[in-house]
Amino acid sequence: MKIEFIGATREVTGSKFLITTDEGKRILLDCGMFQGKGLETDAMNRHLGFNPEELDHVILTHAHIDHSGLIPYLYKLGFRGSVICTSATRDLCSIMLVDSGHIQELDNKWFNKKQAKKGLPLTSPIYNVVHAEKCMELFITVAYNRRFYINDNVSVKFTNTGHMLGSAAANIRIREGGEVKNITYTGDIGRESSHLLSPWTPSIQCDYLIAESTYGDRLHEPVKTTEEDLLKIVYETCVERQGKLIIPAFSVGRTQEIVYALNEFHNAGKLPPIEVFVDSPLSVNATDIFRLHMDTMNDRVKETLLKDPNPFGFSSLHYIKDVDESKALNGYKKPCIIISASGMAEAGRIKHHISNNIENPNNTILMVGYCTPTSLGARIQQPGLKEISIFGSPHKVNARIERIEGFSAHGDYREMIDYLSSQDKSKIKQTFLVHGEYNAQVAYKGHLEDAGFQNVEIPEVESVYEL
Repeated sequence: MKIEFIGATREVTGSKFLITTDEGKRILLDCGMFQGKGLETDAMNRHLGFNPEELDHVILTHAHIDHSGLIPYLYKLGFRGSVICTSATRDLCSIMLVDSGHIQELDNKWFNKKQAKKGLPLTSPIYNVVHAEKCMELFITVAYNRRFYINDNVSVKFTNTGHMLGSAAANIRIREGGEVKNITYTGDIGRESSHLLSPWTPSIQCDYLIAESTYGDRLHEPVKTTEEDLLKIVYETCVERQGKLIIPAFSVGRTQEIVYALNEFHNAGKLPPIEVFVDSPLSVNATDIFRLHMDTMNDRVKETLLKDPNPFGFSSLHYIKDVDESKALNGYKKPCIIISASGMAEAGRIKHHISNNIENPNNTILMVGYCTPTSLGARIQQPGLKEISIFGSPHKVNARIERIEGFSAHGDYREMIDYLSSQDKSKIKQTFLVHGEYNAQVAYKGHLEDAGFQNVEIPEVESVYEL
């Protein structure tokens, strides 16, 4: 068999890895959308590098758009195989992919207006809401720790990685010529101690390891320190300076973690008397899905549930869906917290909130997760930045720009190595590092080798390996 590294190769978005077995079975590990690549993004997403009609299966590790976002595009181009994932991943995809289709439609409408004014050809969206809805018919759900047989020679088992609701490592077992080969693809690896989710379960022994490497070059603060830092920034911004705290956060996972932390502060009497707004329709819907899967939460959350039946809600918290309510926040003069998507500040309502608040020195913009280097979220964190372009207009950077990495859903290099500690390293023939910027991957390769891993590869884009 062979594997081709198509996306998330020496970068962190667009996860796609194509396995072709000797009998011709074609299995795609994840089908993620490229994000935060500027003008290149559209072309990169339209070029898959394979024929979707010839694809048999997609094994999906979790619902984040950089891992799932092009499944509707596969459907649009004729894919009618199966998408195999956990039940929570399927539930989240049912709202996230439709939301993504809606964004494709809106972005394309805006682009075509500009094209028409210039007399240039019009384009169609990568996919639309209908494609996103129809592709859900292809989903098959499998419980954690249960081996699912695709056929007599190919099977998959999902184990929890603690990265987000429903996230999993996929262990793919393939029988060829009387020999069984085990491939473990980690997907994204979560924190050793998650704010919300149950701890990860050990990875399954493999012959070939495909491992994420996002934070291969750094260490995180402990969870308790992270929450203390958040409360400190809330007080400094909203009490001492009477300003607004703007938090770009992914609608699924990060938003719920921050809301849960604020809810704990509220229950303990530590949250100041200010309004908190979650301004994202997707966040509202995703939070409802989190409520459906409370059995996957950690012991801390389950203990909270004994005395607080709604850990994602408190008296001063407001979930906003309506666009007019969102716009009304621009005129809101009192101190408050606004949590909105996207986490990289590349699109959505958060971009407008940053545009409207970045010039006020009393305000704070708090980054709580990874941002690709070209994204707005990364650019506003440049040290000494005085001015930045948003929506094509220059803005003075007068607000404080803060960063808390401890809310990241990705484990740091120590946590990722701890996750892999269940592996007998002598049995792994090759390890491939994916989903990381090249410098982080080089650093992580060194850490892995120090831990006893051998034959660690950093694949190039479209490189093919025989397994």
